[in-house]
Amino acid sequence: MTQRVAIVQRDIVWSDVDANLKALESELMTIKADVVVLSEMFQTGFVTDPRGMVDDGRTLEWMQRMARTIDAAVVGSCTVRVGDEYRNRLYFVTPTGEVEHYDKWHLFSVGGEAEHYSRGNVRKVVEWRGVRYLLAICYDLRFPVWSRQRGDYDAIIYSALWPSPRRAVWQTLLRARAIENQAYVVGVNRIGNEPTLSYSGDSAVIDYRGVAVAECESRECVAYAELDVDALNRFRVKFNVSADADDFELR
Repeated sequence: MTQRVAIVQRDIVWSDVDANLKALESELMTIKADVVVLSEMFQTGFVTDPRGMVDDGRTLEWMQRMARTIDAAVVGSCTVRVGDEYRNRLYFVTPTGEVEHYDKWHLFSVGGEAEHYSRGNVRKVVEWRGVRYLLAICYDLRFPVWSRQRGDYDAIIYSALWPSPRRAVWQTLLRARAIENQAYVVGVNRIGNEPTLSYSGDSAVIDYRGVAVAECESRECVAYAELDVDALNRFRVKFNVSADADDFELR
């Protein structure tokens, strides 16, 4: 079986939710895919201090409406408040209105994210139309154990805001996670500038051999990839590196 994934790489208007959702809505209305993946904090840009920038429900409602309208799962993250805590939450929203979410585990302490946000505590795999997706956000990409294949997913989604000075790291680690886990990797970044950061994009879908099957480079872009799960499973059987993998335990 195959599934079509669309990666959406765009500039983001800093802290302007209405402008960003309006622009994305026009873009998404032209997309034909099973899954549409957006960047981290696609409606605001990267918010280190969440006070005053917490989503009020508009983003999730918009995602549900768009998923229903284009008959595709829509994936992207935003800042939410849970009790007295803030979370960087990745939503996976289906056309029927069902919502799955993953709260970012690895907070970017170098940039101050850990000072204001609380990390999640659940590793999340979502199955949609026969394909299993491990959900992850940006900085999670640097930590291979968290994304380690356990025989429970076919593809990893990394929704990110990855600055251009670390462009080579992003490109390298997307391929590394795909190769070591024998899985598709879907990485979506933004382009453009924020008050203190710039972004070069380089969104891509990498197959289980480490080959890019869709790329955006440094421009606004929608790119498509077909995820062939049957071919993936045949490759895993033929070249079964997981049989020699080390055991591990997360603490």
